[in-house]
Amino acid sequence: MSQNEAYFNTNKKLWNAKVQHHVKSDFYNMEGFLRGETSLRKIELALLPDLNGKKLLHPQCHFGQDTLSLERLGANCTGVDFSETAIQKAKAIRDQLGMKSDFIACNVYDMDKHVQDIFDYIFCSYGVITWLPDLNRWAHQLSKRLKHGGELIFVEFHPLLYMFDWDTGELTYEYFNQGKPESEVESGTYADNDADIALKEYFWMHSQSELIQALIDNGFIINEFKEYDYSPYKIFDQCKFRAEQEYVYKPGKISLPHVFSIRAQKA
Repeated sequence: MSQNEAYFNTNKKLWNAKVQHHVKSDFYNMEGFLRGETSLRKIELALLPDLNGKKLLHPQCHFGQDTLSLERLGANCTGVDFSETAIQKAKAIRDQLGMKSDFIACNVYDMDKHVQDIFDYIFCSYGVITWLPDLNRWAHQLSKRLKHGGELIFVEFHPLLYMFDWDTGELTYEYFNQGKPESEVESGTYADNDADIALKEYFWMHSQSELIQALIDNGFIINEFKEYDYSPYKIFDQCKFRAEQEYVYKPGKISLPHVFSIRAQKA
C-alpha cells in the first residue's frame, strides 16, 4: 500500500462515519431538501448555465444532495465519492425521491476505471481539493471525462482561510506546503459539533498557482476567476452572520477572501 492510499483509507473511515450525522443535521436540512428545496448556494447558482438535458459529472459528491439538486435543474447527473457509506445514502435518497442520478463509489483519482461517460459539465464545490495530495492527477481525471468545449464549474474555500487556526485567529498553516499533509484528530464535525466522532484526518494545503497551473497543464482554459469575502456556510463557530448565505470570519479588522470560483473550458 502506498502512503497516499494509507492517507485515503484514514480519511475514508472519517467520512464514512460523518454520513449518519450529516444526514440528520440542521446544516444539511434534509427535511427541506426532501420537500424540494435546493442544497445549492447562491454563489454556484449564479455560475451555472442552463443544464436542461446536459450530462454533468459531480466528483466528491458526499451523499448526493448537490447532485440531486443539479438533476432538479435538468441535468443528467453522475455523482462520485470515495465513501461507500455516502454513496449508499445518496442512492437511497435518490430512490426515495424517484430521481435518476447515477452514483458511483470510487476515488476521484480512479474515475477513469469506473466512469466511462464523457460529460458536458463537471461541477465541484466546497472542501474538495484539501483532501487531495496531487492536483495534477485530479485535473487530469477531470479533463479525461469532459468533452472538448465542455466546462468545469468549480467553487472552493479560499486557501488563505485555511491558513488560520480558526479558534485562535493565528496564522498556523503553510500556504506553500510542497505536498506535505497536515494531520489532526477531528472531534465532531463541521455539521454537528456534538457528533461522537474522534478520528484522524489528513489534508493538504494548495496555493492558487498550483491549482490554476494544474488546470492549464491538463487542457483547461480559465474563462472566469472570482473571489468572495464571505462563506455561504457557517463552517466553524467563529464565522459571524452578515446576510442570507453570508458568513464572515475576521480574526482582525480586515476582510479576508473566503471562497473563490473558477469557470474553465476544456480546449
